[in-house]
Amino acid sequence: MLKPSSAVLRLGIPKGSLENATVDLFARAGWRISISDRGYFPAIDDPDMEVILFRAQEMSRYVQENVVDVGLTGSDWIRENGSDVHEVAELVYSKATSRPAQWVLAVPRESPVQTPEDLRNGVIATELVNVTRAYFQQKNIPVKVEFSWGATEVKARLLDAIVDITETGSSLRANNLRIVDTLLTSTTRLIAGHDAWKQPRKREKIENVALLLQGAINAREKVGLKLNAPRDKLDAVVKILPAEKSPTISPLADGSWVAVEVILEERLERDLVPRLKRAGATGLITYPLNKVIP
Repeated sequence: MLKPSSAVLRLGIPKGSLENATVDLFARAGWRISISDRGYFPAIDDPDMEVILFRAQEMSRYVQENVVDVGLTGSDWIRENGSDVHEVAELVYSKATSRPAQWVLAVPRESPVQTPEDLRNGVIATELVNVTRAYFQQKNIPVKVEFSWGATEVKARLLDAIVDITETGSSLRANNLRIVDTLLTSTTRLIAGHDAWKQPRKREKIENVALLLQGAINAREKVGLKLNAPRDKLDAVVKILPAEKSPTISPLADGSWVAVEVILEERLERDLVPRLKRAGATGLITYPLNKVIP
């Protein structure tokens, strides 16, 4: 089994549904990762790092076993595998949205099942076997839990119920399924092996990666806003900005004018810009952000 070198940080990237979103996140954080069609060892533009692809379901095991120093996977798979790893940071991103993913107990819409108790002695299909068994055991409901190799939604009509992951619920609706209960809410985590975390050089690198990834996530739904305003209209302009924001205000060469700069939620931009213009602001510029680090 491959082992990380003492000098280079070996990073595990989740292969599959999170792969593209993870590569994009690293790009916004400052690292370019290039993945070939069939390769499992992507290139990265950092001589102090190596990258290897693993399925998210396996990642926490390989981090625990020090095959890789650090990796990204869902908190669901850490729990499913019972892995002993150091959780460095929560990174709320996923393949389709910025919302956490949920593992739900679902049945066909026409099923008589209304509560988990109605599934007593039933058969449940899922990829998240250990978590599902623990859920029913905690409720003292005897069921048989079978591992599903995919297309889990189809099995809802072949067995009694499924436990499947969803972000938006669109796949469940498309298959005419309804949710009975939510077992687990999962977000992506940056995890490190205990051996790597104990090494000062690797720990510093891991902390740097976590800081920049979190900064990229923080910037995802924000924009920067710059504008100029006459001093005699500055109070009116500032009052329009969100109350929790403290803008940067700088004097211009013409002492009767100032420059104002602030970071906003992108969804507020379309409402604020026209209002700021009417309040006397000029030269308004909005721009995307790569990272926002508190």
